[in-house]
Amino acid sequence: MTLTAATHSEKSALMESAAVKGRSLWEDSRRRLLANKAAMAGFVVLGLLVIIAIFGPFVWPHKFATQYRDALSLPPTWKDLHILGTDIYGRDMVARVMVGLRISLTVGVVATFVSLVIGVAWGAIAGFAGGRIDQLMMRTVDVIYAMPYIFFVILVTVVFGRSIFLIFLAIGAIEWLTMARIVRGQTLMLKQKEFVEAARAAGVRPIGLVVRHILPNLLGPVAVYVTLTIPVVILQESFLSFIGLGVQEPLTSLGRLISEGQRELGHPWMLFVPAVTMVITLFSLNFIGDGLRDALDPKDR
Repeated sequence: MTLTAATHSEKSALMESAAVKGRSLWEDSRRRLLANKAAMAGFVVLGLLVIIAIFGPFVWPHKFATQYRDALSLPPTWKDLHILGTDIYGRDMVARVMVGLRISLTVGVVATFVSLVIGVAWGAIAGFAGGRIDQLMMRTVDVIYAMPYIFFVILVTVVFGRSIFLIFLAIGAIEWLTMARIVRGQTLMLKQKEFVEAARAAGVRPIGLVVRHILPNLLGPVAVYVTLTIPVVILQESFLSFIGLGVQEPLTSLGRLISEGQRELGHPWMLFVPAVTMVITLFSLNFIGDGLRDALDPKDR
């Protein structure tokens, strides 16, 4: 009986060891991400914020641009469902915060997507091509890096006028630079790997090497950087709106709401509500980014 039990124990240990060895890196990363309580909390909170931003303005009884002349600067009250108060023009703060959250998240996602597409393509081509092409492309990145960010935004605004789509382009046109550098560095490392050399020896064309072998192996660091870029973009849009270069009326954003609230410190709810929403959003995104970074870090495997 003892021998049989020991044999079964050894078989179970071997099967468990084989299962661990056979587990893919992506599955292992997913398990460690799910075990990260802060990251999971960030996903839940961010999901709720996205649902509120998308559907909230449709179901809330007040519209973000409607002015209630008999409720100017009204503090939070259950009367007429102004539960977070109104601003100096009598506009409901709940409705304005939901729309502001929608705009800020949209700017963050779209501008990050723009930077992702440009940065990944630019960095992968530069890193894989090497030589003079790499030097020319990365010197171009350095030149654009040297341009003051605010000056670039002001220039775009003066030439093309103020538009929320130009904010997407202006922020994305700057953020892709860092993405390009990260992707280039990873590409330089990956193209020396054995599987790339084997594919090259098998006659795979350069474009095939990049698309089928380089880019799939960049998903880890790129995914982490994307989650950390979105809050940076949201902060940049908030700063632009704060100084009057961002979203214009009748639209609003969290940054614009914070700007309006700091001018009306006698009505603290006008500053407190959008500021707390901004903090919660940024913390959620940062927790998700940190969780992905820890889960995809090869040193922790």
